Amino acid sequence: RLSDLICLEHQLSVIEKKPYRERQKRVLYPPKESNRARLCGIIDTILAEKPEDYEAFLQKLEQQGYEVKRGKYTSVKGARQKRFIRFRTLGTGYSEEEIKAVLEGKAKHQPYQKQPPKEQPFQLLVDIQGKMAQGKSVGYKKWATKFNLKEMSKTLLFLQEQKIGSAEELRESAAAATERYHAMGDSIKAAEARLTEIAVLKTHIINYAKTREVYAAYRKAGYSKAFLEAHREEITLHKAAKAAFDEAGLQKLPKVKALDAEFTELLTKKKAAYPDYRKARNEMQELVRAQKNVERFFAEEKPAQENEQAR
Repeated sequence: RLSDLICLEHQLSVIEKKPYRERQKRVLYPPKESNRARLCGIIDTILAEKPEDYEAFLQKLEQQGYEVKRGKYTSVKGARQKRFIRFRTLGTGYSEEEIKAVLEGKAKHQPYQKQPPKEQPFQLLVDIQGKMAQGKSVGYKKWATKFNLKEMSKTLLFLQEQKIGSAEELRESAAAATERYHAMGDSIKAAEARLTEIAVLKTHIINYAKTREVYAAYRKAGYSKAFLEAHREEITLHKAAKAAFDEAGLQKLPKVKALDAEFTELLTKKKAAYPDYRKARNEMQELVRAQKNVERFFAEEKPAQENEQAR
């Protein structure tokens, strides 16, 4: 039973301290700073210096090594960036209007808040038998044994929080979480596929309408080669649109306005589904990791118990 694992905690104190080279490596690393996060940090620093106006603000960005593209929407590109980043895409507090309001003293700037890295509640256990078969040292085995006991203790606490009291319940929960995650992923993929279909169909409908008169004139000209050469682009677009309609089996073309409404609705639902999708992924990963830990722990314990009984 999983509850039998509680007694394992006291074993940690009797295991010898591992050599330095066998010590556990870091499992939690700070996330790599993105170009956007770095830009937000630099903007925070410049705004704290209180430039006299927006142009002075942009000049300070240039002094930091950024290439500034002035225009309707200000965008900048760092030395190692491939693409420009528009201020208005950086989030609340970083659009041109908001930055100008801060510089003019009409608003107070709220610096970008970095999110601390989330630590996993427990790690996967080490496959001690597999590692020893690869030639690992006795010292490594002592470290791995201690590591596994610690992580198994954390795993047990997680299962208790989830009110999972048996290996069978754990398997069922992991399977259900996996099914839920994949179902949500399939729903998002279906929405993405439909969004692509709508975008392509809308383009064909617009092209079809724009080239209808040219193609009608082409037919009246008896499909003249001279007419084709003079209007090849329009005729090609018209034929491509007709082929797409035939392939989709459309008897009547939908209205562009209706397609736009469907596109907006789908895009809104897709964006709203992502937080739940990420939550489902995290739940699945934790349960599957817990399941693997339980299976591995008892697989490692069984040979030891058999040896003990043989004595």
